[in-house]
Amino acid sequence: MRIAVAAALVLLPAAPASAQLDQFLRGLPGLSTPAGQGLTDGKIASGLKEALHVATGKAVDLTGIVDGYFKNQAIKILLPDQLRSLEPTLRTLGLGSQVDAFVLGMNRAAERAAPAAREIFGQAVTEMSFEDARKILGGGDTAATDYFKVKTTDRLTGAFRPVVERSLGEVGVVRQYKDLIGLAEAMPFLKAESVDVDRYVTGKALDGLFHVVGDEERAIRANPAARVTDLLREVFGR
Repeated sequence: MRIAVAAALVLLPAAPASAQLDQFLRGLPGLSTPAGQGLTDGKIASGLKEALHVATGKAVDLTGIVDGYFKNQAIKILLPDQLRSLEPTLRTLGLGSQVDAFVLGMNRAAERAAPAAREIFGQAVTEMSFEDARKILGGGDTAATDYFKVKTTDRLTGAFRPVVERSLGEVGVVRQYKDLIGLAEAMPFLKAESVDVDRYVTGKALDGLFHVVGDEERAIRANPAARVTDLLREVFGR
């Protein structure tokens, strides 16, 4: 099998990645279409790629809007660990409004950064290798999400960080954080360590984005209502 796959890869013409994928999948053992189902392997491959576009596109749409992070309790960015244990005390001291403004600002920065993921996810689908496709097709409920984490995290970090830094600067989040840390340090009974806020928010923004992508992937695999195109209904309905 490995020899046959290697030979097929060598012999594939220099065609667009999607065409190569469809052609290759037709010859893979275990991925041929069972007789009578009426689905070609090319259509199955197209359905896979459409599913990836739909899942990532919806995830970006859900996160890249006002309150996309802030009002989604599953991905809302909370205080860094360095401050979370101090939150009750800070609120008792009358600093609740500063804490709330800091949390809101972090989430707003993530919401502004999220749309940058759309193009990067699209590139990852285009660059999908034959082995990637096989793993995703035969993988678990979040096989595609895991693929995107591996393939796009570095690029997403590079795209998100400048937007996060700019957004945090515009709403004064870094200043708010430094003020909170300064107040904590000025009180002998409180101890707080500084944190790179830009890095923290960027990382949490990506965690939240991948969480939503995973939700969308699971929905397409399991829920007929989430298959919003004829191709998805045909392929994943099987």
